[in-house]
Amino acid sequence: MDQIIKGSQSLLFRNAPYLISAGSVVGSKEAEGPLGKLFDMTNEDDLFGAETWEEAESVMQKEACVLAIGKAHVNVEDIRYLFGGDLLRQGIATSMGVEGLQIPMFGLYGACSTSGEALALAAMSAAAGYGRYMLAVTSSHFGSAEKEFRFPLGYASQRPLSAHWTVTGSGAFLVGAQGELQNNEIQNKAIQEGTKKSHVRIAGVTVGKIVDYGLKDSQNMGACMAPAAMDTIVQNFTDMGRTEADYDRIITGDLGYVGQSILFDLVQAKGYDIREKHMDCGMTIYDQETQDTHAGGSGCGCAAVTLASYVLPKVEKGEWKRVLFVPTGALMSTVSFNEGASVPGIAHGIVIEHCG
Repeated sequence: MDQIIKGSQSLLFRNAPYLISAGSVVGSKEAEGPLGKLFDMTNEDDLFGAETWEEAESVMQKEACVLAIGKAHVNVEDIRYLFGGDLLRQGIATSMGVEGLQIPMFGLYGACSTSGEALALAAMSAAAGYGRYMLAVTSSHFGSAEKEFRFPLGYASQRPLSAHWTVTGSGAFLVGAQGELQNNEIQNKAIQEGTKKSHVRIAGVTVGKIVDYGLKDSQNMGACMAPAAMDTIVQNFTDMGRTEADYDRIITGDLGYVGQSILFDLVQAKGYDIREKHMDCGMTIYDQETQDTHAGGSGCGCAAVTLASYVLPKVEKGEWKRVLFVPTGALMSTVSFNEGASVPGIAHGIVIEHCG
């Protein structure tokens, strides 16, 4: 068996799959932020040549997938399954974005935690030997998300300071076995094909639970998601027999400035202090001083493009030996909001390690 069950929610992989390559595509606002020069593709036109925001999001997904596949020098036909999702109804950005690749796919929805869900399933499938390569992809778009969940952009509604700015971006990741973890036949074939050698592996996962503290303010998603982030982080520590000292960084997806302070308090109440190790993608992707994004970034693309462009290169170089990547999602819909339901949260933990 290539997977070891740890505790109540986690897995460790005996033969950990590699995170071989990643592609990141973002819009104009993200390109102007602190990570702007690190993204693979940016576009001053947030429509990406399309006619609608939704079509633009599909274009981003396709380009991110093509980038990840191209960097690894693998054939599309060798990718067994694709795990992908977005924020739109019926996952249309994904289904229309990856259609041309013709990879068997699983459509996912974990709100802003979808990158973690996709990576977890891709790693589990690769570790179990269900295919040589797996592709994980997700996206979000400010224009399409505002239209879906809030108000059309032309409405010019007032945004509270606790509100997040949905990231226009897509991140794709190729996951698979490689190097010393492959049998000789596969390894020799990979060498002949020039497949990229990675120094990053997904060592384990902690699958999150739905956590609901009864909050109903959809304009304060950081508060809604922070309890789920705490639950997954603490569960990872418990299941793996670790503490914050065992990670170089503990990276949440999009809690923002409001959610981060709540997370610190909740985690401290459980006996841990992650202040020195914590990083939030929503606080990293934009400049709080010069970009009017209020509480920070969010959306499926927020954690995905930050992981692809900023986090993975640091792990690849060995600057960070082990990180816990915890994208967070607010599980609401226009229906649940209009019916006065609370906003549950979920977070998935991905243990990413540097390897030789």
